Amino acid sequence: MRAFAPGNVSCIFRIVNGKSKRHSLGVGFTVDKGVVVRVSKSERTLIYANGKKIKFPTVGTVINELTTERVKVEIKDQLPSGAGFGLSGASALATAYALNELFRLGKSKRYLTMVAHNAEVINGTGLGDVGGQYHGGMCAKYTRGSPLKGVEFPVKKSFVYYRVFGILDTKKVINSTFKKVRINRAGDRALKRIKLLKNKTLKDIIRISRDFAFESGLLRDRRVRDTIRDVENRGGNASMIMLGNAVFADIPFKGCKRLRISSKGAFLL
Repeated sequence: MRAFAPGNVSCIFRIVNGKSKRHSLGVGFTVDKGVVVRVSKSERTLIYANGKKIKFPTVGTVINELTTERVKVEIKDQLPSGAGFGLSGASALATAYALNELFRLGKSKRYLTMVAHNAEVINGTGLGDVGGQYHGGMCAKYTRGSPLKGVEFPVKKSFVYYRVFGILDTKKVINSTFKKVRINRAGDRALKRIKLLKNKTLKDIIRISRDFAFESGLLRDRRVRDTIRDVENRGGNASMIMLGNAVFADIPFKGCKRLRISSKGAFLL
């Protein structure tokens, strides 16, 4: 069985450490590329990414939660990993959908999504991407204790442009108490600004995201800063992809690639 889950660009976030549900609030959007996962029965459980055998604890947690059967999971990335596109969450979610179909488990999409979300939290690979990948489109999450509850913004069929300069270790960021304080202060300010917007345009979201990137202390890479300023000097809007040393913008820039904001969440192929 095969399933697709889209990449998710996280623009703004704040960490929520609930008693039972650790997650994030924030704003992000899904794009027309992500991961394709194929699962099949096997003599022993194996996980491959782009043709190479790997250890992938987040996907392993999903497998163990849903079945005792041995399976082969083959993941094909359509975007760079470790650059802020939420590919660990996409891999976990697509794996859950495909396993549910392969073994006829009869689980709801919401149940499977929470399995994938919890796997991300347990393994420190993410806090909020799976919720966005479940809904699709541009989505804001404002509700504490509800990782999947989102408010959709009508920003569809827009192109965005990106360039990756390097990776960030998500686990080190979201598990750092020192970084969390500054991130959450900046995230709360950004979310308040977004709530006050009458029309949630892509331009406005990127501008607020850019301020969040600086205020949170996450934007530290000189190449990312310089690219953002270059885009702004040419009349565009740009910010940092959370969490990666990568830029996204609403106009083309040197060395960029193009994506389309997609309204589709994860689905079976």
